[in-house]
Amino acid sequence: MNIKTILAIPVAALLASAVAMPAAAATLTRPDGIYVRCDQCGVVQSIETNITQGRDHGTAGAVIGAIAGGVLGNQVGRGNGRKVATVAGAVGGGFAGNAIGKGGGGESYTLRLKMGTGGYTNVTVADASSIRQGDIVVVDEKGNVQRVQ
Repeated sequence: MNIKTILAIPVAALLASAVAMPAAAATLTRPDGIYVRCDQCGVVQSIETNITQGRDHGTAGAVIGAIAGGVLGNQVGRGNGRKVATVAGAVGGGFAGNAIGKGGGGESYTLRLKMGTGGYTNVTVADASSIRQGDIVVVDEKGNVQRVQ
């Protein structure tokens, strides 16, 4: 056996293993020291609370609701029953219209993630009560976030 043959065997083995191995996935380390391989995973860097103010049309909604409720209440009953139904409809419609006019507010959370691939991304979720800074999370193609246990 000559020297070229002796050197060619390890080189061929190295090339064969490089072709057979898939591309390395991103590796993250959990706080307890366990490694996680995942391209769609990231470490939570920060959590920001987003508060959306509701519409400010409570008074207009109350007036419109009271009128609509009064008209509908007037269609019910006879005599004093009709008067009571009209008043009840106006009061109920006023409360309902006020609530509808003030509606629309809400709360969401923006997670800043350092992805396993090295980049950063922001994901907005409706509930982040089970997620803490430093947690590893997986993000699916729809933007849903789930904590990696």
